[in-house]
Amino acid sequence: MRTQLQQNEKILLTTYTSWVMLVLPMLIVVAALLIGIVFISSFKWTLILLLPAAAWFGWKYLEWKHNIWVVTNFRIIDEFGVININTKESPLDKINNVSYQQTIWGRLFAFGDVEIQTAATVGETTYNMVDKPRLLKDTITNAQANYKNLHMTMQLKDIMQQMQPAPTPAQPAYHPTTYIVPPPQQPTQQTAPLNQHIATELEKLFELRQKGILSEEEYQKAKARLIGH
Repeated sequence: MRTQLQQNEKILLTTYTSWVMLVLPMLIVVAALLIGIVFISSFKWTLILLLPAAAWFGWKYLEWKHNIWVVTNFRIIDEFGVININTKESPLDKINNVSYQQTIWGRLFAFGDVEIQTAATVGETTYNMVDKPRLLKDTITNAQANYKNLHMTMQLKDIMQQMQPAPTPAQPAYHPTTYIVPPPQQPTQQTAPLNQHIATELEKLFELRQKGILSEEEYQKAKARLIGH
């Protein structure tokens, strides 16, 4: 893969187009060799027939080798091109649906098409002649679930940190001949209504409980802390 990974990004799956794409070029090489040996019986003309066929096979092999799909814990990377490099990326949080289709021949030789629907302007991307399309589809689905759970966990940590009480300031040391009068505290202004903030945080806690990230006991404790009971 020629695309550079981001920080903390890991590759989950790398797959190619099906090996069926190389069958025709290989048959042409074999046919050129047989024609030269059986019908021409001349090393020179056999070589003339064989070299173009072998060159075409080599080019098709390079195209196959560089046409890859990579699934990471952040995105899907589609790379293709031998001389001119082309790259397409689909972030996991922008993918709405993943499906795959296989014909009878696709089921026999383990290839098919994978369709990805995203929230981008294009809206739909189809990967054709993918080797083991079901594996690609399942890997994307699992990566999406792990990505969402990770972000929900980070949101939960942020909520817990916000609910923790502020540390009590240290009291001044007592001196028998010195009396310290603390300055009057100025009232603070809230940037947003308190009730609206509590309602928003309660909705986040309820969503975490529905997804199974929070247990019922953890949900009730967090709720009590937030309300102040």
